[in-house]
Amino acid sequence: MKKRLKNIKYYKKDDFMLDDKRIRIITGHYGSGKTEFAVNYAIKLAKANKKTAICDLDVVNPYFRSREKEEFLKDLGIRVVGSSIKGLASDVPAISGEILTPFQDDSFEAVFDVGGDPAGARALGRYHQYFKEDNYDMFFVINANRPETTEVEKTIDYLKSIEFQSRAKVTGIINNTHLLKSTTVEEVLRGQELCMKVSQELNIPIKYISCIEKVAKELPKDLEGEIFPIKMYMREEWMS
Repeated sequence: MKKRLKNIKYYKKDDFMLDDKRIRIITGHYGSGKTEFAVNYAIKLAKANKKTAICDLDVVNPYFRSREKEEFLKDLGIRVVGSSIKGLASDVPAISGEILTPFQDDSFEAVFDVGGDPAGARALGRYHQYFKEDNYDMFFVINANRPETTEVEKTIDYLKSIEFQSRAKVTGIINNTHLLKSTTVEEVLRGQELCMKVSQELNIPIKYISCIEKVAKELPKDLEGEIFPIKMYMREEWMS
């Protein structure tokens, strides 16, 4: 029997993320919370004693990038791959050649944080030759409060445009509907309704329901998708 790690909360079943493909691509609308989800995902993998890499492919948005937490993540044993130009003040869209390591070294559990719009997804398309149907998952993060993902048709159009630019297929949906620290159960359930309609229209499953821990504890247990409690690593305590 696998030894349970200390100071880790387990939800539904141990290691549920390990059912996902080795390469996990996180994409979605800018401001949907995809980077926060990607960082939380990588941390959970590392705490499950997995050799983990997080790859920051966001070359469009200069704010809330996973590479901003490089030292913190490295202290947790997570390999961080981002810009080839070091220095947080450098917003040059230059991706390090190290990006190939998680593709080629299958000992890594890899999380790719992709730019939050179709233009940002082009950076991923550059590496399409490494994608095979059986070696990756691409999760589309939906926040029903973002302007391009408030309605079913607009959300589907946005998802398809990211697929086209990235040259990869979305394999799962993440409901990350939130109002930051003001998020309520009702807000998450409203987003779940939108996600279910998109899921049914495209025949893509809802993989995760991502929300802050205090809300995750209050969600109904019969929702489609795994409840994925997160911490807000990307926002400082003083931020709303």
